Amino acid sequence: MILLHHDARHEAFDFTSHFREDLYTCLTRRGDTLFELCDAMLCEDGPVTSPVDLTLVAEHRRGHGALYDALNQGRIDVDRLRKALAMLPQPKAADNRLVLAVDVSNWLRPDAPCSPDRLFCHVYGRSGRSSDQFIPGWPYSFVAALESGRTSWCQLLDAVRFGPDDDVAEVTARQVRRVVTDLIGQGQWEDGDPDIVVVFDAGYDAPRMAYLLDGLPIEVLGRMRSDRVMRRPAPSLKQYALSYPQGGRPPKHGKEFRFARPDTWGEPNVATVQVTDRYGTAQAMAWDRIHPRLTTRSAWIDHDGELPVIEGTLIRLQVDHLPGGGDPLPVWLWSSKTGMTSTAVDLRWQAFLRRFDLEHTFRFVKQTLGWTRPKLRSPEAADRWTWLVIAAHTQLRLTREAAADLRRPWEKRADPARLTPARVRRGFRNLRPHLHSPARAPKPSTPGPGRPPGSKNRRPTIRYDVGKTTRRPESIAERNQLKARKP
Repeated sequence: MILLHHDARHEAFDFTSHFREDLYTCLTRRGDTLFELCDAMLCEDGPVTSPVDLTLVAEHRRGHGALYDALNQGRIDVDRLRKALAMLPQPKAADNRLVLAVDVSNWLRPDAPCSPDRLFCHVYGRSGRSSDQFIPGWPYSFVAALESGRTSWCQLLDAVRFGPDDDVAEVTARQVRRVVTDLIGQGQWEDGDPDIVVVFDAGYDAPRMAYLLDGLPIEVLGRMRSDRVMRRPAPSLKQYALSYPQGGRPPKHGKEFRFARPDTWGEPNVATVQVTDRYGTAQAMAWDRIHPRLTTRSAWIDHDGELPVIEGTLIRLQVDHLPGGGDPLPVWLWSSKTGMTSTAVDLRWQAFLRRFDLEHTFRFVKQTLGWTRPKLRSPEAADRWTWLVIAAHTQLRLTREAAADLRRPWEKRADPARLTPARVRRGFRNLRPHLHSPARAPKPSTPGPGRPPGSKNRRPTIRYDVGKTTRRPESIAERNQLKARKP
């Protein structure tokens, strides 16, 4: 076994013990059972297949009835737990700035008609099919702090379940604003520090997210679809007067920038070339002050006044090859920061590639910690289980410097600082005696009588429809009609 220095182990135990105390104070109802459930999740020998199997683990000293009662009737002070997560040492990028990733992962529940608030979740290649599908389930939006370099670690900071009435962009903006405010409140960012980079994938409209998050010390970095059409900056009054001596109203937008037509690109403001180990030569081109031309439709239909001009830097990244051997397509990125240098452009596309570390976390919490394994009926119980999974993953990250490399005979030896979450979890049972465990011992009790044998259930469970319940207008005329119908 390979162990790190004694001081590093002591510091890891200290941080983890303080977090466990904060976690216990956040469990305001059925706290002992929920805390031991989190420990059992970490000390299980193999992947978590169901919550009831965790009652057989020695670290869980209560029965399965108490477990499900805690999930269904327990209470977690989520706001306090968010602040406890923001208080921990946060990973930072190579330029000493915080990089946050936002993405959605789905808890699929196709065979649960009695569970409310299910939506149609977009998934790819399920059940051996190559095409995308829409499966009923609960979509969760996660925010995580990313590390630098190739790693499968990140720090989960928040999770929000989308409801049938929610607008994805607005809910995500409130979530990111809350996370950034907590990080600033806990001293993770101070005046003079570089802006926090928030990375989004192609499912989000990056310019709109930049508009919704205006006023925060953040920079929005998002992936754009390859068929988008954006606009160059409007010409100055002097340039317009030289081009149109006959006069007229100056335009609000410049010429079109079509991603699929190279003849509309022009010369980039910045061009860089980097040689990487996994992708070969990476070529990046950046154009400054590129913005979309907004219209009073869809997401901007309720906007009052003149539509804004949201300028940023457009980056096109092209690599030689992919790690899996596939044909690489160009990646388009848009950043809300303008006037970038070549070094800043390279840092942006490297930060976007680090976003895929969050996919490793999703795979780990689903396949190993069993995030989507329980067949819980109520979405509130699913939220409690989700926060327990986040707390368990956080404890693994805090104790990784004190963990031993318990590898299987056919596995390669790993450096202690490069252990994966699965290897750290193998030895967590050996680390737990060194950590503070505030949960109290269970009191002796007898189970209730329950329903009399042979009696029928006279309260049939309500079945719920799947999908959105609020229909949003698509045009100004439709919006005015809906307003006129309201009393």
